[in-house]
Amino acid sequence: MNLFLHIRLRRQLLALAGALLCVPALSALGQGGGTTEPLSRKAMPIPVGADWPYYGGDGTAQRFSPLSQITPANVRQLERAFVYHTGDLPPGGSAGKYAAETTPLKIGDSLVMCTAMNRLISIDAATGAERWRFDPEVPREAIPYGATCRGVAAYTDPERAEGKPCKVRVIEATLDARLIALDLSTGEPCTEFGNGGQVDLWEGIGDKVPGFYAVTAAPTVVGGVVVTGAQVKDGQAEDAPSGVIRGFDAVTGALVWAWDLAAPEEMRSGPPEGKTYTRGTPNMWTTATADEARGIVYLPLGNSAVDYYGSNRSEAENAYATSLVALDAATGEELWHFQTVRHDLWDYDLGSQPTLLDYKGEPAILLSSKQGDLFILNRETGAPLTPVGELTDLPQGDIEPEYVADSQPVSLWATLRKPPLTEKRMWGMTPIDQLYCRIRFRQMVYDGYLTPPSTRNYIQYPGYYGGNDWGSVAVDTSRGLLIANYNDIPNLTRLVPRAEADAEGMRPVGSPEGRAGRGQPQVGAPYGVTTNAGWRSGLTELPCTQPPYGGITAIDLATGDTVWDTPLGTALRNGPFGLPSRLPLKIGTPNNGGAVLTGSGLIFIGAAVDNLFRAIDIETGETLWTDALPAGGQANPISYEVDGRQYVLIAATGHHAMETGVSDAIIAYRLPD
Repeated sequence: MNLFLHIRLRRQLLALAGALLCVPALSALGQGGGTTEPLSRKAMPIPVGADWPYYGGDGTAQRFSPLSQITPANVRQLERAFVYHTGDLPPGGSAGKYAAETTPLKIGDSLVMCTAMNRLISIDAATGAERWRFDPEVPREAIPYGATCRGVAAYTDPERAEGKPCKVRVIEATLDARLIALDLSTGEPCTEFGNGGQVDLWEGIGDKVPGFYAVTAAPTVVGGVVVTGAQVKDGQAEDAPSGVIRGFDAVTGALVWAWDLAAPEEMRSGPPEGKTYTRGTPNMWTTATADEARGIVYLPLGNSAVDYYGSNRSEAENAYATSLVALDAATGEELWHFQTVRHDLWDYDLGSQPTLLDYKGEPAILLSSKQGDLFILNRETGAPLTPVGELTDLPQGDIEPEYVADSQPVSLWATLRKPPLTEKRMWGMTPIDQLYCRIRFRQMVYDGYLTPPSTRNYIQYPGYYGGNDWGSVAVDTSRGLLIANYNDIPNLTRLVPRAEADAEGMRPVGSPEGRAGRGQPQVGAPYGVTTNAGWRSGLTELPCTQPPYGGITAIDLATGDTVWDTPLGTALRNGPFGLPSRLPLKIGTPNNGGAVLTGSGLIFIGAAVDNLFRAIDIETGETLWTDALPAGGQANPISYEVDGRQYVLIAATGHHAMETGVSDAIIAYRLPD
């Protein structure tokens, strides 16, 4: 019997037995400490095209729309259809902590989205007129690195009659660690979900420390199970909240399963009384991908709680950190995992949502990484479908040489990683700051890719901003092209001995005696750590390496060969001492956020720090059209259709870490009447 049908039959029999015995139904139990009976409410998928029903477009997360009304020939005629303002702007001291990164869903004639502080809003997809909003009143102290909500999920209950409340529901996870379910049409809470429409994700995690454990990514729904991880703030302490991944009933909110990588069987139905999920384990801060037909969910995991020191890590952490893990979506049982970095000491956590595709006749999953490697694996077994090699004779360092892995996997198919840095690649606006950066380069510890941590200033290249990050890749299978934007900048990092870290006031989140902004304390390890992300010059505040600092590339899916590679971003808003140069020079800037591809052969992308929204020809890499946004487009755009007209939309809400301003503007484009 089909697994999902079998589970569904068991669930119906249990519900009937419960009714006969006057036992409360699961819908009345909320979380209830977990249930051992997984679900089978397998909804019929809404196709991408007129709609954009998933965070990644459709269930494959290919970020591709078949719409083709907007073409390379007419894209220069695009105009704004509407600008909607969410009203979620940072008050006072929160101004430096907003990075909404929002990607709306489009279902029917509505757009539904979350804001930086998790307000849920529905607007008319053609006009931008607001239909409803719901404010979960997330407290400001819950903000971790930034106020971020990348997206929401939608679920259509196949067992509920048309027109009934919450037939189609929107599900959001919040910064203060709640799951919230609302009716798509009205914005009213789905009261049978958890406690009045909400589930507390802190249950089983331990003491509640605002900002330490937060959800910034869209959840994933598969087989009626809502799957979510959480962002655990990096580098605070070994005794950090667990990275447990959990699945909840999409209708009742009951816990269906928990996957605690250090105690998978013991914690399957939640922690035993008096215990918590295993502390300090790698987390999934990004969005999972699900293969609905096979009942598998794929989890891109991050690093351990302490990123830059590993000798205290458990065997389980070493086995699963920076890995893609496949679970049975109905039971939470592991099927396979594939590790991209062994003994990760570089914060190369997997931030991209994986992409499903068929590769040379096999069901495949494409995984991109911060270190730049691109892997294609068999969806059912995890076996590589593209060549994977081994890097050996790697530098071991002098801090924990017995821990540093002596070999690492590397993609022999395709990579975004550039050649190692050299002194000649040090750069400056003038000969003086170029000389300064060259001198600094000679003073640094740098032994090439995967240079281990040091108590001296050392260079990590590529830095933890990429390669490819949470914006993920986009795939056009009809043209056989993979599109990836990437960063090409190093980090300047230093381990800080414990006594020095303590003297400097480096304390974990929630410690009143700590001083904010002074590195990561890594309590429980012998060292804290400081990082200069992007390695900026102390003279001009410009990067010490030569541009481009970021680009976008097209890769042939059949061969892994680069079709084209071009810088992404201009110098319009960049210059020395933080002053904009106003020069439209194509230098390639740091970028954050991904692309959407369309059937006509266009790439739409914001991402770069020049605050331009672009249309690029997928065949050549040529920019065909731009529009200046009110703040950075650090968000994944979408495309959809209303009344036969194609729209393209992006959240132009800015990003505090990318220094691209702040806005509450959601902007949609279409061709003129």
